[in-house]
Amino acid sequence: MNAPLSPLIQLVDDDEGVRTSLALLIGTVGLRVQAWADPHEFLRGFDRESVGAIVLDVRMPGLGGLAVLEQLVAEGVDQPVIMLTGHGTVDLCRRAFKSGAAEFLEKPVDDEALLEVLQKSIRQHVRSRERLRGDREARERFAQLSEREREVLGLIVEGLANKEIGRALALSPRTVETHRANLFGKLEAGSLAQLIRRYAALVEGDDR
Repeated sequence: MNAPLSPLIQLVDDDEGVRTSLALLIGTVGLRVQAWADPHEFLRGFDRESVGAIVLDVRMPGLGGLAVLEQLVAEGVDQPVIMLTGHGTVDLCRRAFKSGAAEFLEKPVDDEALLEVLQKSIRQHVRSRERLRGDREARERFAQLSEREREVLGLIVEGLANKEIGRALALSPRTVETHRANLFGKLEAGSLAQLIRRYAALVEGDDR
């Protein structure tokens, strides 16, 4: 998964003045901005692989922000979404969070509050992407193991010594040593503790 050189903020608002002012504000902290006036064009064209966040106006003609949010969630888009509205109500805020919004801010937006929310959302998104990449790499490494190596790995994690593993699987000590060495190499583990952590991370990832 290739991330851009810097986070990209998707800004979706039908008001040109709001788009311009917010884009300038967001740019002051070194973040790139791609602005959209039409939510339909945004849904068709924005880069779903980019790292960053989405700033989305609630009230837009044709397709409202909540409907856009629901479509993003349905597609599995993982960028955090910050909702903006000039007519905030408790019910609207509740609906936004229930639909998957990361944050809900009222217009006129406080500059510092928006920038703080964006930077926090980006940090969370980066961590999420790194975790997903780590899970994928762990699965790829595990897929390289033979069935016998997986059996040996399971017994290592249970705490069995080589001789015990050999007896359990009817293998010679030398064969167990060979499988053990292959496990360390294929899983890129430098120690027993790291080998066990790699295995635990893989199991936890499958359970999520």
